[in-house]
Amino acid sequence: MKRLPILIVSVGLLAACGTGGAGKLGPVPTGSASVASPTAPADTTQPAGGGQSPAPVPTATTPQGATGQVSLQAWFTRQGKLFGTQRGVPGTASVGRAALDQLLAGPSSAESAAGLRSLIPAGTQLLGLAISSGTATVDLSSSFTSAASPSTMPLRIAQVVYTLAQFPTVTSVQFKVDGQGVTVLGGVPVQSPQTTGMYDGYLPAITVQNPAIGEQVSSPVTVSGTADVFEAVVSVRILDSAGNQIARTFSTASCGTGCRGGYSIPVSYTVTRAEPGTIEVFESSPKNGQPVNVQLIPVTLAP
Repeated sequence: MKRLPILIVSVGLLAACGTGGAGKLGPVPTGSASVASPTAPADTTQPAGGGQSPAPVPTATTPQGATGQVSLQAWFTRQGKLFGTQRGVPGTASVGRAALDQLLAGPSSAESAAGLRSLIPAGTQLLGLAISSGTATVDLSSSFTSAASPSTMPLRIAQVVYTLAQFPTVTSVQFKVDGQGVTVLGGVPVQSPQTTGMYDGYLPAITVQNPAIGEQVSSPVTVSGTADVFEAVVSVRILDSAGNQIARTFSTASCGTGCRGGYSIPVSYTVTRAEPGTIEVFESSPKNGQPVNVQLIPVTLAP
């Protein structure tokens, strides 16, 4: 079956799409009150139209504990594959620009320690963003094309495309560099406009949307994302600060073995105090049962 790209929808451009969640990453403090995402366009330069592709659409968590905050996704890389992570930012009408600002800022220290990287050169500036009829036109400084190679440029482009495609009225992305339309980026010819489907090969077998790296969670913690794994079986285990397994379970994604489906697993665990821990999401090898396609999410485990 055909693999489908992910669109992460955190804020509707024409209608609010917020959901509750356990917490978030970035500058937003952890708290207990959920705040719905505002009704706001991804960028107010031009009104947006269009729709979204029929991919599994996990919803980004709504930030907690801070009035006027919105939850966005920034897409980085991990071990040569795409990795989407949550960011809480102050409420803004230009959420598309805010998402790109988070992307260009690069991984946080906690994310970097967990292996997240960005192939977008430091110092790349967002010069403009306009959205019309489902196409986001993003204008970046020439730094975006520096130190590029045919092996790294596609994944660099995919970071931008996936970050913008989280919004339901962005179905494609068109690039400009220093205000000029381009057909080549870093020596790589680019079809215009760009879509997530062009880069679905850069998605890992398992993505983890919740919880986010560095988040404090409590029991039961809901682990969710998408997967394309053997017989759609996704396994989860939780390790405490000493590396001991304190919980293990599994669930079935909505599609698998050649297609991508969503999964969501509530996992109960027991700790006596808040401590560092790891949520491990993986596929059991059909050959020997060993964990493969492992995603490690460092968190703080609270009782």
